[in-house]
Amino acid sequence: MLTSVPFGLRKIEDYSQVVGEQLISELKKKAETLKGLKVLNISSTAFGGGVAELLYTTAPLMVNLGLDVKWQVINGYEDFFTITKNIHNGLQGMDFVLTEQMIKMYEERNKSFAENLEDEADIIIVHDPQPMAMSSFIIPKKRKKAKWIWRAHVDLSSPQQEVVDYVSKFIPYYDAVIVTLPKYSEPFKNINKPYFIAPTIDPLSIKNKDLSKSATEEIIDRLEIDKNRPIMCQVSRFDPWKDPFGVIDTYRLVKKEIKDLQLLMVASMAVDDPEGWHYFEKTARYAGVDPSINFFSNVTGVGNVEVNAIQRASDVVIQKSKREGFGLVVSEAMWKFKPVVGTKVGGITLQIKDSENGFLIETTEEAAKKVKFLIENKEKAKEMGKKAHIYVKDNFLTPRLLNDWLDIFTELSEVTG
Repeated sequence: MLTSVPFGLRKIEDYSQVVGEQLISELKKKAETLKGLKVLNISSTAFGGGVAELLYTTAPLMVNLGLDVKWQVINGYEDFFTITKNIHNGLQGMDFVLTEQMIKMYEERNKSFAENLEDEADIIIVHDPQPMAMSSFIIPKKRKKAKWIWRAHVDLSSPQQEVVDYVSKFIPYYDAVIVTLPKYSEPFKNINKPYFIAPTIDPLSIKNKDLSKSATEEIIDRLEIDKNRPIMCQVSRFDPWKDPFGVIDTYRLVKKEIKDLQLLMVASMAVDDPEGWHYFEKTARYAGVDPSINFFSNVTGVGNVEVNAIQRASDVVIQKSKREGFGLVVSEAMWKFKPVVGTKVGGITLQIKDSENGFLIETTEEAAKKVKFLIENKEKAKEMGKKAHIYVKDNFLTPRLLNDWLDIFTELSEVTG
């Protein structure tokens, strides 16, 4: 019921070219007292979504720093993931009735995950609600050794109370809870000591590394995107929280004045999101027959390098989420010198400084106005894009996240230098 995920090798020294040698040296020194520490990550999927992206970067780098890190994913099946997606949606504020049958299936599967947990780790990090309950089923012998962390990546600013009450019963089984923003911890009254950590992007990944203009144009041409016309894009799952209808509405408002505008909607379909295809079909129907709206996904062969090129080629990147735990795609675009037009919600507000490195908006009309402004004022867009890149460099790159994790591991494992 738990499957190990292989991940490649990475060297922390490679990041000195981006963040400088001093920070890398500090990370190495901090990690010395943690050498050999056994860390196990448990998540719901090995691809599609921000958690997987984060782990493919941080896990091998922690190994390079001397820690013994593993990553396992649960095998939950579609009916289980349908329930956990509803729990996820409830935590983000959607009306949802959690039935006794759903609770029974959720807890039975999590009990099975716990029974199949063979790894003797010092620290176990459980990501998001899907495997959250498994900690409550761990036998005392195993519990005495491991420190358990629940890492919630979702937007918990306005959750449904019934779901919060249910999820809260598992929190006492964790030694630490990590959320992105302080307000995300407020609905849970039984968190003794929450930690607040923002995710980061990997500047050296295929999705974010430098891509030449010629390579970018070659990919854009291959995808049959007209590089001579203005491009607006959103990169996100097909999910009601990402407001795909609102993205299309924004595009249609701008297109009334910028006739040759193109909209690119790029998604990654994940196994733990059974709603993805349903919302893709709804979005495609809403788009109708419009040759200037193009859909791309990993299923059609559009992977990380293509996303890199699309973000770089776009005149405007939009993130019109209704809820957003953080939104890695915002920092990804900003790293590529793109000012992002993003909704004023959740973790997006950590990244965009309104009118400085992008725009925060609340309505479709505001979004359309800012998209139009950036397309028509290229020098201003370029200036904001430079500020966006610097802000991400200073705040949202992988070495900073590693530093945060090392601090937490040190505290929880009571290792002294």
